[in-house]
Amino acid sequence: MSMFKPAKNTTFNPQEINILNAGTRITGDLGSEGDLRVDGSVQGNIEVKTKLVLGQSAHVKGNINAQNCDVSGVVAGNVIVTELLTIKATAKITGDIACSKLIIEAGAEFNGNSAMRPLAMAADFRNEPAKSLKTAEQKNAASPE
Repeated sequence: MSMFKPAKNTTFNPQEINILNAGTRITGDLGSEGDLRVDGSVQGNIEVKTKLVLGQSAHVKGNINAQNCDVSGVVAGNVIVTELLTIKATAKITGDIACSKLIIEAGAEFNGNSAMRPLAMAADFRNEPAKSLKTAEQKNAASPE
């Protein structure tokens, strides 16, 4: 008997939330058609069709693309959100952001450039990032330590 048997009726349910718990590490790109909550660490890009929530213990080293995003953890990479980006007080973002709507709570750390774009422009930006927005690797290579 296999430990991981595929379910007989596997269909996508957008109401279910995918959770990557604290203590879990992923190396590689991560994508989801539905909502995703990350409390662990991801070294790679994350693309979410709906809402991404990065908890306080989340560490992401890579770019993020989502429709909506709440950041409470650490991100080293660019963040592209077509609708609402909320940067909570415990968040630390090193990289550029592009979104339609932005909320930054007092106490949050954000080091990078920001571009406020209407929904249609944000969708275009997702496919062709602006030349002014550098990758986190380019910024880290250029900055003295």
